[in-house]
Amino acid sequence: MADASTVLEISGLRTSFARRGQEIVAVDDVSLSIAAGETLALVGESGSGKSVTGLSILRLLPRGVGRIVAGSIRLRRDDGPVDLVDLDDEAMRGVRGAAIGMVFQEPMTSLNPVLTIGDQIGEPLRVHEGLAGAAARARVLAMLAAVGIPDPERRLGAYPHELSGGMRQRAMIAMALICRPRLLIADEPTTALDTTIQAQIVELLERLQRELGMAILFITHNLGLVGDMAHRVAIMYAGRLVEHGPVAEVFDRPRHPYTRGLLASVPRPGEARALRRAGGRLAAIPGHVPNLRALPAGCVFSPRCDLAADPCRAQRPPMMTIAASRGVRCLRWAEL
Repeated sequence: MADASTVLEISGLRTSFARRGQEIVAVDDVSLSIAAGETLALVGESGSGKSVTGLSILRLLPRGVGRIVAGSIRLRRDDGPVDLVDLDDEAMRGVRGAAIGMVFQEPMTSLNPVLTIGDQIGEPLRVHEGLAGAAARARVLAMLAAVGIPDPERRLGAYPHELSGGMRQRAMIAMALICRPRLLIADEPTTALDTTIQAQIVELLERLQRELGMAILFITHNLGLVGDMAHRVAIMYAGRLVEHGPVAEVFDRPRHPYTRGLLASVPRPGEARALRRAGGRLAAIPGHVPNLRALPAGCVFSPRCDLAADPCRAQRPPMMTIAASRGVRCLRWAEL
């Protein structure tokens, strides 16, 4: 792996789905790494491959439909690095919830409606640490308190429908972190929450990260949250990484037209009202994300790009290193 601080290193990941006799590549040649105590934000429009990347790491792709066809996913453990792609199902069950925790997009569909919150949070302890009874109960209560759920004793016996959206998300985070994983994958963890609760969840993740020293892969389309909590950002488009680097550098000077378009489309305080008064509109990227069954030749962003030239439409650009900590997949990046 890259160095001793690297928790996860993905190299050349390619994930495809079989549908009606056709192989559809949803993640193509994705390479990234995350260090202990670091948050990497994975950003892109819906359908760009962000969630599939997270599911590939945990090997939770639909059986018989999705599969990893190339690449490696190396996780650092106490006994050394291991390639998750090579593990069998039993070995992967030992990784999920122990070395890697995951917070899914919608807690109401992820939590079991007929089991209490206490039983669900305590399950990883029983599975991975053989802990039960009073010892498990004490750990669950401590974790409920750690994630800011009031009156943990009472909430222990509550069912998911008895909790608010914010409380359910906190319960999901407690379940993901109960075994103190090295890596947390947070897939749109604030999507269904109002702005105030979003801020509380972000603050909670940052505090727990400091306390546990874990790495976080933060999957989102919310660029405001990226600026608040991530150290580095990786931009995805049509299954490919198109740009990556430190958040401040990428936001200050994007080097891919898609990144530039995403940042330009974010409304700023007071801007929307001023635009309406002037009869204008917020900036938007023209066109649509391409159909993965029929990707354009050359750069997949070229049909929506105002810089695209003939070479862009003829060849697929590689990921180019443009600085020690930055990469971009664009033939004309120097013009931005």
